[in-house]
Formats: sequence, C-alpha cells, structure tokens
Amino acid sequence: MFTYLFRKVAMLPIMLLAVSLLIFSAVRLLPGDPARVMAGPQATQEAVNDMHERLGLGRPFIVQYQVFLSSALRGDLGESLHSKLPVTQDIAERLPYTAGLALTSYLFAMLVGLSTGIFAAIYRGTWFDHLAMIIAILGASVANFWLALMALTLFSVQLGWLPLLGADSWKSYILPSVTLGVLPAALIARMTRASMLENLHQDFVRTARAKGLSSGAVYLRHTLRNALIPIVTIVGLNFGGLLGGAVITETVFNWPGLGRLLVDAVRFRDYAVIQGVTLLTVVIVVSINLLVDVLLSAIDPRIRFE
Repeated sequence: MFTYLFRKVAMLPIMLLAVSLLIFSAVRLLPGDPARVMAGPQATQEAVNDMHERLGLGRPFIVQYQVFLSSALRGDLGESLHSKLPVTQDIAERLPYTAGLALTSYLFAMLVGLSTGIFAAIYRGTWFDHLAMIIAILGASVANFWLALMALTLFSVQLGWLPLLGADSWKSYILPSVTLGVLPAALIARMTRASMLENLHQDFVRTARAKGLSSGAVYLRHTLRNALIPIVTIVGLNFGGLLGGAVITETVFNWPGLGRLLVDAVRFRDYAVIQGVTLLTVVIVVSINLLVDVLLSAIDPRIRFE
C-alpha cells in the first residue's frame, strides 16, 4: 500500500509543473493587452509601454515563467490587476462559496444518483427502471445554462419560492446546487445501475442468497460493494466537470465564487487571477483523483499490484 501511494504522490510535482507551464502559456495566448486595459482606453502609447514594463510583460517568456513559478512555490500568486489585491486574498474570499456549492451539489448527486441506480437495478424492467433511465438520459443531455435559467424563471420569478440571485441564505444554495448536480447525478445513476446489474448475476451473490442472507444484505453489503469501483471512478472524474460547470452556474446565479472571479478576470485580462484560479482548480482535481485512487485500492486491493 505504501509503495502504491508513494508512486502516486511522486508523480504529482511533475504533473503540476507541466500543468503550470501549460496554464502560463495559454493565458498569454488570450487576445487583448492587459497593459492597455490597466492604462485605460484614453492612455497614450507611452503610458501603455510604461505599464508593460511595470507588469513585466516585456521580459522573455522563460523569465516571466520563472518569476511566476518561484512566487507560486512561496504561496504568492501575484496581485490582481483589477482589484489591486493579492490574488490569494481574492481566492480566499471566494473559495468558501464555491466549496459550499460543490459540496452540496455532489451530496445531491450522490444521494439521488446512487439511490436511483440501486433501485433501478433491483427493479429492472419495471416502470420505475424505465422512467429513471429516461430522466437520467435527459439529465445528462440538458445544457447546464438552460436548466439554470429555467429553474430561475420557474422557482424564483414565477413562484417566488427561492431567492433569485446571490448567496444571502441557505435557500440560495438550493437552485444552483440542484442545477449543478443534475449531470453528475444522471451519470452516477446510469453507472450504478449498470454495475449493479453486472454483479447481481455473479456467483458470490448466489452464494450469499444460498446462505439465507436478507435481500438488504445481499444488495448493499455484497453487490454494491463490488459495484463501487466504476462508481467511485466516475465520481472522481466528474468532479473536474463539476468545477467547470460551476463557472456557468455561478455566472447565471450571480454566485460570488471562483467561477465568477474567473469570468471577470478573463474579461479584464487579469493574468494573475486567471493563473491563480486555474492552478488552484487543477490542484483540487488532481487531489480528488489521488483520493479516488486511494479509495479504489482500499475497495479492491488487486489494483495496487496492476
């Protein structure tokens, strides 16, 4: 187990170094000139050139990357061109909102997806199974922004049950959490059903039934545990997609999270914020994937030796 974890952890620095270089390069390919944005539309070319020097944009690319990397390793992600605050401070103010939204969304997705998939597999071929899979296909196909707009129109504008925008109370979490959790819930439900059906016909299930175990013990203790490997895998892989969907959801719901911060940073060509938020997102996704690998090796010890 230790050797398996060591190999996984040893790959992280190389992966993060490559990703940081990719992010730094991609940001500089964005159209527009941040020096022009900072200097203002009425600024002279001399003022723009002076702003270039102050921001270090006139240095060679490799020098800019070295400065960025050395600062990032010290926890310094630079200063926002728009807010004039350290990027770490901007992120620290927005991160709790995105973390809360991601947590509630995934709790919803896990609860709905697992329960729907389990019951659809148990009652295979019934009306519940067909209805659940139709809804799951629709949930996996619908556009996130369209679903968010429809939810706002129905539950906030027409019915007035929930807050329209912002994050003022716990009720504000309901619509964005459900909207963001629909896609992973649909994928988890379909994967759970398929994996459960595959394991329900295995020899160990027939043996468990022959021993006189209750249906609940057969389904949960034996079948579900052996079906968890693809389920846990898809949960980890979809976490990155959830963070990507959060950008759209936070924009629609005017949510004060990292997604809104990133959208504003792209609009203002705020290199430091774009780099900081993207790098943090990558670190979170990589960490979640590492946790998934650990969980998979705990569920099935054979994985450690593959």
